[in-house]
Amino acid sequence: MSDFLDAYSIQNWLESCPQGYLEGTLYGHPPEEKEPELLFENELLRTEAIRTTVQLVVGERCALAASSGLINAAPDPGSKRFLATQTLDEARHVEIFTQRLHDLGVKKSELESVITEHANPNLVKFAEVLLEKVDKKDFVAGVVGQNIVLEGMAFSVFEMLRASMGGVNPKFAHTLDGTIADERRHVGFGENRIGSLIQQYPEKRPEVEKMQKEMSYHMLATFAETFSQAGAAMEEGRRLNRDAAEAGQPVAPSEWQGRDVNVLSPDEMEGVLSETVLKEFKVRLGRIGIEYQTPSAP
Repeated sequence: MSDFLDAYSIQNWLESCPQGYLEGTLYGHPPEEKEPELLFENELLRTEAIRTTVQLVVGERCALAASSGLINAAPDPGSKRFLATQTLDEARHVEIFTQRLHDLGVKKSELESVITEHANPNLVKFAEVLLEKVDKKDFVAGVVGQNIVLEGMAFSVFEMLRASMGGVNPKFAHTLDGTIADERRHVGFGENRIGSLIQQYPEKRPEVEKMQKEMSYHMLATFAETFSQAGAAMEEGRRLNRDAAEAGQPVAPSEWQGRDVNVLSPDEMEGVLSETVLKEFKVRLGRIGIEYQTPSAP
């Protein structure tokens, strides 16, 4: 296990993250990049950008509380050190997405009220299920919930957003690049560390599977409600893209999972995202010896 944990050492983290893909960035993006003026000229699109970013802040606040809370529950020094680096990653994510809210015009004095207004209740419940395990110092369940379920969901959401933003909002797209790199590392740790612990403590399987099923339900409910609210903003963005194309301006393709997200309906987007995340859950849980549990439809 020593070689494995060395791969997740603080030294490796320093070289790959702050001295690597984040070097020279400001809140995760090149300093000269700004939010597009279009967002400030179109209140529908600005409100949707704020609502989307609030969900990211809520998810990353949960990840920060979980990773920091699991440090003292970790059974070995190497895992403690990795979780310390993950805690800083998650704190950075909270900071960069909070900064994006400010960049979109949310005043610091209004931040908490805006988050309360827009936070999806199902995402809040998703976080509560995970943090209950963390509060109980349940390392196995906590890492599965944090590094496989939560991070696995975030990884796919960030990739989807990255695909849709690449041609229209380079600032946000570049911000997402760094978070995707972070999440890839976090998921890798979860798979590699928990697999051996599940073998040592097979009695943990039923409890972990029950948690996964409950978190997956709240995740799918979050997706369903999010996309049901996004239709008007999606259509407005596509109208503006059509106008730009007719005026001779280039419109970059936005492909993700083999589909052009610029033409998918909200229901189709929800379906592709849900299918992608659940497929990854099944694979990753299978690798650590956990049988994926299908949640009821929200």
